[in-house]
Amino acid sequence: MTADEMKKQAAYAALEHIDTNGIVGVGTGSTVNHFIDALATIKHKIEGAVSSSIVSTQRLEAHGIQVFDLNSVGQIAIYVDGADESNHNLQLIKGGGGALTREKIIAAASDKFVCIADESKLVDILGTFPLPVEVVPMARSYVAREIVKMGGQPVYREGFITDNSNVILDVHGLEIMEPITLEKELNNIVGVVSNGLFAMRPADVLLLGSESGTKTVYAK
Repeated sequence: MTADEMKKQAAYAALEHIDTNGIVGVGTGSTVNHFIDALATIKHKIEGAVSSSIVSTQRLEAHGIQVFDLNSVGQIAIYVDGADESNHNLQLIKGGGGALTREKIIAAASDKFVCIADESKLVDILGTFPLPVEVVPMARSYVAREIVKMGGQPVYREGFITDNSNVILDVHGLEIMEPITLEKELNNIVGVVSNGLFAMRPADVLLLGSESGTKTVYAK
């Protein structure tokens, strides 16, 4: 079974967590694309979706799923999104696709966060996957210097602009032992919009596609 098939397996398993007649928060990325396709099979049972990116919005609307602005719906019952890495406390690194800020907003506004991924994404210590940091463009060099002081190796994601018109620094060389502390420290750097650590608001459940079927993981 390929990694993509495992992602698809986890995405379809997430349908079991969807409350009917409500609005579903939808993330961004290759695994979420499978989830959007899965959600289309029950679109008659939901009111619509709130989307974390332009790309996801386009895919949802192509399936005939109505997309609402978060400001018009308030609290969301469930948010479904992927991850680049997850530890056993379901603290995540996200943002490989660059939608981390909007993803973090919707996760914060949701009662339940279901993360979907293939089994390779579950790790003991976060940081092998470079940590994305969204930065106001004029602050890019300043923020990079501050991150170097913290022991990270920031790399500018050239040619990429977020949906919020900002830039991304991908931080390499981190072994993240205290995700909540690092998330706060990065957020406190002037010019940082948000970072890809989902530690203060982790996932509630992790669905991992695997050769032996979908595994359900809860935080330790």
